[in-house]
Amino acid sequence: MQKCNLWSSNMDFVIGGLAGAGATIITNPMDVVKTRLQLQGELRSRSETTTRYRGIFHALYVIARADGALALQKGLAPAMVLGFMMNSVRLGMYHIAESQGWTKNKNGEVSINKSIFWSSASGIMSGIAANPASVLKTRIQAAAHPSIAVGRQHRYNGMCDGFVTIYKTEGMRGFFAGVSATCTRLAVGSAAQLTTFSAMKEVLRSHGYCESSPAMLAFSASLFSSVLVVIVETPLDVVNTRLYNQGTASPGGLLYTGVLDCLTKIYKTEGLYGLYKGLGPLYLRIAPHTTLSLVIWDMLNNMLLDKNKNT
Repeated sequence: MQKCNLWSSNMDFVIGGLAGAGATIITNPMDVVKTRLQLQGELRSRSETTTRYRGIFHALYVIARADGALALQKGLAPAMVLGFMMNSVRLGMYHIAESQGWTKNKNGEVSINKSIFWSSASGIMSGIAANPASVLKTRIQAAAHPSIAVGRQHRYNGMCDGFVTIYKTEGMRGFFAGVSATCTRLAVGSAAQLTTFSAMKEVLRSHGYCESSPAMLAFSASLFSSVLVVIVETPLDVVNTRLYNQGTASPGGLLYTGVLDCLTKIYKTEGLYGLYKGLGPLYLRIAPHTTLSLVIWDMLNNMLLDKNKNT
């Protein structure tokens, strides 16, 4: 029995990782666009900024024209590693908390406070585990032809070379650039995403919606979840991108000393607009990624639950 429970717990993490990695393949082009838009006009007012990308569709066109269509999948390898590691920890931990009843009150109903705690805790742990892949992914996605380059440019010959180069030039610190911003963003984002996802499923069930279709139930709940996530996450996501791309040993010194310094400088020089750069592609990435990963996660968990019942 103990062996079965251990196997089931391990599968919670594997299922979460597969859900995240699978969703990443579909959403990576939007992540590339989001990264470029967030680095465009760094610490400059809108009047001083040379606009390389005028929006989502223009960015897709310009990137494909200058660097080729495959450039829209830049950083896919570390992005999939990121998706697997982050979601295996985040969704795995949260599903264990759900299964053990740690997210519910005495009446067996979803407790908002407990759900926020466990989703935030799982988000922080996933951020620490996946930060090295996040740093490398962002830098590879930012690297572009000089005619459309924005932000500092890092050149790596693939994922393995990137990890080796970062270690040689920046040490272990390089892999954890922006980790405080990552943990803050994921604590807030995971709380918004997983809590609203669980709560919306309960609301829909209580009103008799999607009773015969678990996939549609997960899909409907995830759509609502993604809207809230993108609203609360975008400013911290901009900070993440800037700190990842800056690194810890960048030529010309550091632009930002930390999360608050980055937020303050962006707001002072770029205004509120600067904190919401990349909002469109971030939503177009988060919405399908949230929907795909949560639906895949929910379906795989249901399949595992059915299998355990039949054994």
